[in-house]
Amino acid sequence: METVVSIRINYVQQARRGNEKAIRELYRQYADGMYNLCVRMCSDTELSKDILQDAFINAFRNLAQLKDDNLFGGWLKRIVINECLRQMKQSKRVTDFAESSFEIPVEEGGWFEDIDISVVNEEIKKLPDGCRQVFVLYALEDYSHKEVANTLQISESTSKSQYQRARALLRERLLNIN
Repeated sequence: METVVSIRINYVQQARRGNEKAIRELYRQYADGMYNLCVRMCSDTELSKDILQDAFINAFRNLAQLKDDNLFGGWLKRIVINECLRQMKQSKRVTDFAESSFEIPVEEGGWFEDIDISVVNEEIKKLPDGCRQVFVLYALEDYSHKEVANTLQISESTSKSQYQRARALLRERLLNIN
């Protein structure tokens, strides 16, 4: 019996050879998650649709460059993130990061436990571009601050301060909703 991973690897191998059914299946398996990532990164649903399409086209054109078929999901995510950043820069939607390292104290605790996740997602979309991008990459995509800094071409301290700013803004906005 084939495992889900071996089936997915098989689809990647077939897609590399141009098999349209395999390409459609990989798209079906990954499209929703990658679209959600696009929306979180750029907060614009129409732009996210364009980014998703461009990212998949780019991925399938360059599938031969993927060295380990097991890593398709992570490789695709990287393409999607890079496409988000490229499109946002192109449309001048990326805010320049200030090289400040202010600290905003954020209290931990269960204040957020009763808040609906759709409300949280909507408030994430409303964050300023810079801190939203850092927040999405660090908190939701599990990047380290060093990886965030490299991806966004900012310093690690800026990544940390932007993350703290995003958390503080989210907390403030979510507390005002309740």
